[in-house]
Amino acid sequence: MTREDIPIVADEDVVRVRQVVRSYAQRAKLSLVDQTKLVTATSELARNTLTYGGGGSAVVELLGEGRRQGVRASFRDDGPGIPDITLALTDGWTSGQGMGLGLSGARRLVDEFDLDTAVGRGTTVTVTKWSR
Repeated sequence: MTREDIPIVADEDVVRVRQVVRSYAQRAKLSLVDQTKLVTATSELARNTLTYGGGGSAVVELLGEGRRQGVRASFRDDGPGIPDITLALTDGWTSGQGMGLGLSGARRLVDEFDLDTAVGRGTTVTVTKWSR
């Protein structure tokens, strides 16, 4: 399987996302360091989906681009959205919950980061990590 859809509605689902992402990262032959970075970032994003978005879903995909492989994970919720994207992406900013990594920390751990949000419309965050 090169794609997996995971509902995120409970704490156990955050654990499931971590397991699936680690499995895909191994299949993409990411280094142990890059596996850890990706798992850490996606764990934070899955937790945000549950805590701030009221639940949602994750899609984890194995990518192939020429000779390199990677993993893409997208997190979507129908929550309240992020009113101040600049603040949410500021290093060191925290709402007081989660791992304290925040969106800025997750962004630093991956190769590609995309945030799509609007107040009242929810949030989608997509991250990608490529093999070196």
